[in-house]
Amino acid sequence: MSDTQATWLTQDAYDRLKGELDELVAERPAIAAKINEAREEGDLKENGGYHAAREEQGQLEGRIRQLQELLRNAKVGDVPTESGVARPGSVLTVRFEGENEEEKFLLANREEGAHGDLEVYSPSSPLGKALLDATEGDVCEYDLPNGGKMQVTLIKAEPFQG
Repeated sequence: MSDTQATWLTQDAYDRLKGELDELVAERPAIAAKINEAREEGDLKENGGYHAAREEQGQLEGRIRQLQELLRNAKVGDVPTESGVARPGSVLTVRFEGENEEEKFLLANREEGAHGDLEVYSPSSPLGKALLDATEGDVCEYDLPNGGKMQVTLIKAEPFQG
C-alpha cells in the first residue's frame, strides 16, 4: 500500500479510534435487545421506539464500517522523516494565490483530530491531492467548489512533531 492510499494516524489517534470501534461493537447486543423489546410492543407502523432503535442501529453500523475501513488502511506512527516534500503526516506551510499571509496545516486524516491551533487537511481533499508529493517552491492548482481554480505555493514541508 502506498502512502497516498494509506490513512496516516498517530498511535494515539489509532488507539482512540480502535477503542471507539470496540465500544460500538460491544453496544450491538444492547441495541438488538431494544429493537426486540420494541417489536414485541405490537404494530410497527405506530411504534416510535422501534423506529428510533432501528435508526440508532443504522447509525451505529455506519460508524462501525467507517472505523473498520479507516483502521484497515491506517499507517500508524510513520511520520515522514524527510523535509521538503508534502506527504501525509507533514506540516505544510503554503501561500494561496493573491494572499500575502502564509497558512500552516497538518496533511493528515480528519480523524487524526486537532493539534492545538494546527488545522488538519485530508490528503484526499482537493487541496491535499494538489499538494501531495509536491516539493518546496512548487506551485500547485486545485478545483474550488464554485468551479474555479486556485493556485497554492508550497513554502515549507516538515515532518509532524507530535
